[in-house]
Amino acid sequence: MDPMTLIMLGLVAVLIFFMFRNSKKRQAQMAEMQNNMQPGAEVMLQSGIYGTIVSVDEEENRVTVQSGTSTLVVHRNAVGQVVTPADAPVEESEAATLAPDDDPEFGERFAPVEDAAAEAESNVDSTVDAATDAATDLDGATAAEKRDDKNSDKE
Repeated sequence: MDPMTLIMLGLVAVLIFFMFRNSKKRQAQMAEMQNNMQPGAEVMLQSGIYGTIVSVDEEENRVTVQSGTSTLVVHRNAVGQVVTPADAPVEESEAATLAPDDDPEFGERFAPVEDAAAEAESNVDSTVDAATDAATDLDGATAAEKRDDKNSDKE
């Protein structure tokens, strides 16, 4: 036989092997999804609607899905994927417990609560001092003194 024919037959055999393999994987995924379709499971329909399964009718292949205040009755095949199985534990995400500002910068250390309160107080004092300094003119007179001078000139 010609070597080119052997290569072509080998490629066809590999292609057929992968087709059967992918088919079995898809069937296994569908079977797992069908097993996870139980009341209480959160699902996404193929149309993109998210909801929670209320009941499953095995005989008529219907699923009742509650989405917000609406209740939908759809065919079992309309369920695109099971987002959260009914028996899955609900985990609290770490993002919900930490605010984005809570993380220290690299090398930064956390200050104890008492030091943080004292630091906040000193920041307020320095802000008041800065405002007073900004109100001081080159002559050394503050804005309040100038106002008093202008008012006394008008009298």
